[in-house]
Amino acid sequence: MTELYIGTTIFILSYIAIVSERIHKTIIAIVGASAMLLFKIMEQREAFFSEEFGIDYNVIFLLIGMMIIINIMKDTGIFEWIAIKSAKFAKGEPIRIMVTLSVVTAFLSAFLDNVTTVLLIAPVTLLICDALEIDPVPFLITEAIASNIGGTATLIGDPPNIMIASKAKLEFMDFIYNLTPIIIIVMVAYIFTIKFMFKKSLTVRPELKARIMEMKESEAITDPTLTRKSLIVLTLTVLGFLFHSQLGFEPATIALSGAGILLLVAGKEPNEILEKIEWTTLFFFMGLFIMVGGVVKIGLIKILAEQALNLTQGNMFATSMLVLWFSAFASAIIDNIPYVATMNPLIIDMAKGLWPNVTDPVALVHTPALMPVWWSLALGACLGGNGTLIGASANVVVAGMSEKAGKKITFMQFTKYGMPLMIESVVICTFYIWIRYYLL
Repeated sequence: MTELYIGTTIFILSYIAIVSERIHKTIIAIVGASAMLLFKIMEQREAFFSEEFGIDYNVIFLLIGMMIIINIMKDTGIFEWIAIKSAKFAKGEPIRIMVTLSVVTAFLSAFLDNVTTVLLIAPVTLLICDALEIDPVPFLITEAIASNIGGTATLIGDPPNIMIASKAKLEFMDFIYNLTPIIIIVMVAYIFTIKFMFKKSLTVRPELKARIMEMKESEAITDPTLTRKSLIVLTLTVLGFLFHSQLGFEPATIALSGAGILLLVAGKEPNEILEKIEWTTLFFFMGLFIMVGGVVKIGLIKILAEQALNLTQGNMFATSMLVLWFSAFASAIIDNIPYVATMNPLIIDMAKGLWPNVTDPVALVHTPALMPVWWSLALGACLGGNGTLIGASANVVVAGMSEKAGKKITFMQFTKYGMPLMIESVVICTFYIWIRYYLL
């Protein structure tokens, strides 16, 4: 019980400090993680080597690999080429550029890791906004949110979906059939909402629009040979992400392999590339993983989830609604990966209590009455990450890239836009689950 109180106190104080932004969030994450270790909430072995509670090295090395690839590609001019083409397609109109990039981000995130997608799109966004002399922060926030929406649509789009699929014995097409339709609706609503939110504030002088339309994208490519090599390696890396399950490799292995090959063929000095990696973001993630692992280990999340599920007393519609909304707000506060790892066995235990005569494990998790609960968990956990800056990995990565470009995204700034958009999406999902699984 003492560990529960101490661990909860460390997490809450760290969270308050991150929200206040008086001290850099990476410093808070490292101090909070250290406190978890010093007070023996987490053993060092658990923090560094436990898959259940410790640092998720798959995320860390996925980020490192993709950051290396992106940093090499920056020198080719390919991002300038994409930026000019995108801006021209949108006729230099900021709101059309925002919508275009958000849709592209959401689509890519359905098939790639969210973090990979924003690592590809953010540099393009910064270049466009620089050319139009407008603040990139609204664009980057909307893209991070779009990546989390798009990633919800498929089994491979977001790690929580992969974890749910594993426990609930679900296939790729199950997610397409059950989640993709509602995500399309959520995305359409999202586009209309961001147009309403930002249309009046995003204005550009006519001469800047004209400058964009006069740009020649062909002149942006400064190193055609390296561009070809980079695109080949990036294409192979993306294909590796798409088929990593069939290949038997984790995404981090794919990303590091692509980074190693590109470093080899690019002929660049490693120091020149490695010093550009977002080390501040990486250490924030590592500290956050240890802190969240600590509160999972002491049982705080399990206690909250069990209390929430007990409220429904076996009513499956009420359970679905509670799981959806509880997951959304919980995932806005803590990383959704350990949250889903905690919720999966709780839902299975609940199913065992409700249907004790079903002895086949696959039949149990596929009980028709239980299926809406799985989809509620997926929608709540994935979309809930949009509520705050630390709710999803993509949010943190975008904030790190923006800060490095001299445009800091504050916690409250992200929450100001992210929380209403998250609530909007979950409200839509509420009606979807009710109509599709309980009304019809």
